[in-house]
Amino acid sequence: MLQMHGITKVYRTSDIQTTALNNINLEVNRGEFIAIMGPSGCGKSTLLNILGMLDNPTKGDYMFNNENISGYSESRLCDIRKQNIGFIFQSFNLIDELSVYQNIELALLYHNIPSKDRKKRVEAVMDRVGIAHRAKHMPSQLSGGQQQRVAVARAVVGDQPLILADEPTGNLDSAHGQEVMEMLQRLNDEGTTIIMVTHSQSHADYAKRTVNLFDGSIVTQSRRIEQEVAEQKTGAM
Repeated sequence: MLQMHGITKVYRTSDIQTTALNNINLEVNRGEFIAIMGPSGCGKSTLLNILGMLDNPTKGDYMFNNENISGYSESRLCDIRKQNIGFIFQSFNLIDELSVYQNIELALLYHNIPSKDRKKRVEAVMDRVGIAHRAKHMPSQLSGGQQQRVAVARAVVGDQPLILADEPTGNLDSAHGQEVMEMLQRLNDEGTTIIMVTHSQSHADYAKRTVNLFDGSIVTQSRRIEQEVAEQKTGAM
């Protein structure tokens, strides 16, 4: 699905140069669930932003669906992003003045989808994440876990094949955090590719592969065998 070769990101000011990412080589196949871990300031969010085409590398090649997107214009990247990537953020990023239904529908307004089809999609995805009974509620009327369910619904309503999640459980208590992780796992089981930044080892254990960063470089990668994944799912039931 995507490959990164020699991705480096350097931030420069008049007198300081900071290397956020250093020669990152990463390949992600369709259907994977990957957790990115590492200490604060190691480059996790920078890597996720480049994966999501929200930032550009200083050097290196980024292949997305067999297409080298390095050097593409912002408008071209925006088109690719809209068609392929859904985002989930730690802070939910819901619009307070819009209802649950409207927050989710908003993600479809950029795709020129007819109103009737939007309604079908929004209703289907609300059922999918268990939030349909809150369709008319405002974000302020929801718990943190419910708000993150809305954010997940917004990320997948457009049927994008890739979800990028930046600390999706960071603002949740343990019970609601587990609910969100189980929901992400179900989405992955249904075929959605997920790349998630997390500080939580227990939440990283939901992933099939863990990538560890330190000082902007990938230092280790580890895969979970299918039996371990099956046991983790059984234990969560």
